[in-house]
Amino acid sequence: MFFGAVQLGIMAACIVLFVPMGMAGWHLSRNKVLFFSGALFITLAVCIHLIPYFPSFFPQAPAVVFQQDPVNSCISLLNDITFRSDSGGFFWNWDNSSGSYGCDFQKLGRVDVSDLLNGSWVVVAGDSQARLFMVSLLDLILGSEEMESIHEDLFKRHSDYHHVVEKIGLKLDFIWSPYVTNLTNVVTEFRRNHTYPDVLVMGAGLWHMLHFTNYSDYGDSLQLFRDSLFQLPPVSHRFDMESDSARVLHLFWLGLPKLINKLLNTDEKRVKMTPEMCNAYNQELYKSKLLRPDGGSMLLLDVETLTSKCGIDCSLDGMHYSDVVYEASVQIFLNALLIESHQKL
Repeated sequence: MFFGAVQLGIMAACIVLFVPMGMAGWHLSRNKVLFFSGALFITLAVCIHLIPYFPSFFPQAPAVVFQQDPVNSCISLLNDITFRSDSGGFFWNWDNSSGSYGCDFQKLGRVDVSDLLNGSWVVVAGDSQARLFMVSLLDLILGSEEMESIHEDLFKRHSDYHHVVEKIGLKLDFIWSPYVTNLTNVVTEFRRNHTYPDVLVMGAGLWHMLHFTNYSDYGDSLQLFRDSLFQLPPVSHRFDMESDSARVLHLFWLGLPKLINKLLNTDEKRVKMTPEMCNAYNQELYKSKLLRPDGGSMLLLDVETLTSKCGIDCSLDGMHYSDVVYEASVQIFLNALLIESHQKL
């Protein structure tokens, strides 16, 4: 079948080539320039005619295929979590249907986390949501007995907390910072002292929503906070604990939770902390360009999405949620560090 098509093509090409050329030679033999031009034109037309039959003799430019950076692709799927509940409580996992199956996300255990954070300084700063994040991180790193011994100090309201895991040289600090202006002060203090952590997890907004209820002012404070981050040493999107050439910072923003108005425990909260107001605060976060990939340097730990998926039965008071949400947040955080370091545990 193929050879028949080729022969037919050659026959057609010969007719197209020689018949017009013979006629041109007969009529244009006295004008050699015109004859040559006509012959060249016809020859080019025949070549184009034959290209489909002999593709191997006419190399084609390779097709351009755009492939998404696998690191950024997996990072963007980290917050795709599903929850389920049964008589034993709430459980979570990554949603494989979203495409995260190929990213090999892992629920890291104590040994893996110790390897990943070995010799590091991790600072968590923010409000009660940030404190619960810190509790979940410590619970993963420490044993139950050690957690019990620090429980009282860790849950002192409106206070800072410092802990060192001597065995792996890990420093952990929680800095009570209920307003974004407090977070800006934390960054300013690091810059003043010329001492910088390896990892910063920061987030605030609930107190501002309750006590100021002004999303525009919140947006202004986020802009100032973003400006303060620009004055830190270069922020890397690559997590490399062993790099001696430069100290790199890894920044995470702990998002606001979904607020369940009817479960909030005071009238003031129910009046001021409405879903509409929470949405306005979230819009200010995105407008601030604080987050990656909007031009900022902070990776979002999307607590709003997690708490929405966990649902109303997962909430304790319409604002704080079951431990499973903060456990998932910590694992998203750790997997982001793991992916960007190109490590396999």
